[in-house]
Amino acid sequence: MYDFTPPDGLGQHDLPKPELYSALAAAAQALVEGECDPVANMANLAAAIWQFVPDLNWAGFYRVLPGSGGDELVLGPFIGKPACIRIPFGVGVCGTAAASGTTQVVPDVHAFPGHIACDADSRSELVVPVTVDGRVIAVIDLDSPAPGRFDEEDAAGMQSVAQVAARAI
Repeated sequence: MYDFTPPDGLGQHDLPKPELYSALAAAAQALVEGECDPVANMANLAAAIWQFVPDLNWAGFYRVLPGSGGDELVLGPFIGKPACIRIPFGVGVCGTAAASGTTQVVPDVHAFPGHIACDADSRSELVVPVTVDGRVIAVIDLDSPAPGRFDEEDAAGMQSVAQVAARAI
């Protein structure tokens, strides 16, 4: 079994972000190794993100269902309060990330045009597309009750987790 403790016995709040995300990516890879079920892999990845990344109130996946026409995200495995089930491409932070194929770092969700408020406690958001062959198959969505919680280091770190997810879902 993989040890999901951050390196050197430090707490996750004590690690520099590059080390934290490196440890998270290694844990993510270990979790999905040899497992072919995409739902099981997304569930374990959401749990690992929740365990490693501090100050979250929601962590999980929205996915593009095969054969759905590819213009809508559907709720996948997550940890947090109940969430919106379907999000059209181009709507809200998740839909914008899916439509554009680009990571969205949103310091103030209330300032984001068309933000979808599934949890009123969320103040900032990070959404990273999961792509295969240039096509978005899912997004990883992180919400925080802290304004300005996410930055480019968080985005880069979660992009490495999205690469693991792309091979596993």
